[in-house]
Amino acid sequence: MADVARPVLVLDFGAQYAQLIARRVRECHVYSEIVPFDATPQELLAKRPVGLILSGGPASVYEEGAPSIDPGVFGLGVPVLGICYGQQVMAQALGGEVGATGGREYGRTELSVTEPGVLLADLGETETVWMSHGDSVVRAPQGFRAIARTSGSPVAAMEDPERGLFAVQFHPEVAHTARGLDVMKRFLYEGCGLLPDWTPASVIERGVERIRAQVGNAEVLCALSGGVDSAVAALLVYKAVGDKLTCVFVDTGLLRESEPEQVEDTFARHFRVPLVHVKAADRFLAKLAGVEDPERKRRIIGEEFIRVFEETAREHRGARYLVQGTLYPDVIESGSRTAARIKSHHNVGGLPEDMDFELVEPLRDLFKDEVRKVGEELGLPEEIVWRQPFPGPGLAVRIVGEVTAERLELVRAADAILREEIRRAGLDRELWQYYAALLAGVRSVGVMGDGRTYQHPVVLRAVTSEDAMTADWARLPHDVLERISSRIIAEVPGVNRVVYDVSSKPPATIEWE
Repeated sequence: MADVARPVLVLDFGAQYAQLIARRVRECHVYSEIVPFDATPQELLAKRPVGLILSGGPASVYEEGAPSIDPGVFGLGVPVLGICYGQQVMAQALGGEVGATGGREYGRTELSVTEPGVLLADLGETETVWMSHGDSVVRAPQGFRAIARTSGSPVAAMEDPERGLFAVQFHPEVAHTARGLDVMKRFLYEGCGLLPDWTPASVIERGVERIRAQVGNAEVLCALSGGVDSAVAALLVYKAVGDKLTCVFVDTGLLRESEPEQVEDTFARHFRVPLVHVKAADRFLAKLAGVEDPERKRRIIGEEFIRVFEETAREHRGARYLVQGTLYPDVIESGSRTAARIKSHHNVGGLPEDMDFELVEPLRDLFKDEVRKVGEELGLPEEIVWRQPFPGPGLAVRIVGEVTAERLELVRAADAILREEIRRAGLDRELWQYYAALLAGVRSVGVMGDGRTYQHPVVLRAVTSEDAMTADWARLPHDVLERISSRIIAEVPGVNRVVYDVSSKPPATIEWE
């Protein structure tokens, strides 16, 4: 079996920041995974960890039923870092004292470093950190040294380097803690003795080995959408098995301007990956005729995608494996590695469970930002690597109303202008998503030349987000909005009004449908 990186395990006590902790560890070029807080010492050892991090959590260690930890975890000989609730659990389990100090510390707080030790050696005498707690460690366990304090936390950081045990009351993983990454690096490099060797190049090397070990000389199919996940997954598999891979690109006719040509140019011409380009726009439009309900649209598109993919797959009966661009957040949310089940394909719809394939998931250990870095290392063009998230049903859910060929051309043209001006303004890397939507069932009165018009409004949507679970509307410069609006009205026939969506998620969603 191919070598797998040994992980730093993040024990999740219900923290809103558990994924962020794991991502910060990886930013330090060390591999990490998230596991439940109640994993037994034996279960943890089975993963061959090189370090453990106990996350924060919303509970009080004294509440009935509060998450606790098996004290045997601290005797495994694996370095441990406790964060916030994780520090309190560590202190309680090892004989320290946790109590309410009379006031809750929340937000930016001044930390006084009383003894730098190993963990805080890179910090100054005072630092700004982010706190979020009611209880505090008031007495460190025997063998520990208190190395920092705040006005509300007498033991804001503590360590026992001889046993490899470290803890902080503040959150080093959040950006509000100015030197938080330095604290994380100290734990990883000094406390655990690790090297920063989790890099895009090492990810590719390990991924290729694992793919070869899994598929051998068998044929492999990949449902290619043109998005970064399926593109990187396809190139990793191609690097491993060469022409044993066939990519199937189902062109639904619902993609943005130039995207089908970009997929074909990148894979078939540039990388010379075997590619079947199924041009099925007419089939999808026919199925969508007269349909306005967004959920019916999604269902129709998903089902038709399955039919088209099945027809193509029958021409490759020798293929035993199917590539899927599952990412690590998908694995975390499902609670297991979904190797035995084909989940909904991120392009347009779920592939049927009775299809006789075994899944190949070369990205299942990676976060989105890591996928992009691997894509850059593999030589994917910037337009695909940094392609913003795009809904599976494509432009069909960016037309509020019935989908027609004319309306697709309209929204596609408006969206192309928006994307061009966002790139020209240098804002494309700052935004999570930005797009144009057409309110097909609405007509707006306007004036053009000497006459009145009765045409469609276009809605512009741009949001910032870390993970798409929440999003804030982007404060685009007024001159950029003015250029976009002027160009759309002047260049896109059928549009006489452009509006900007200033709703955040929640209560709104990122997409209109």
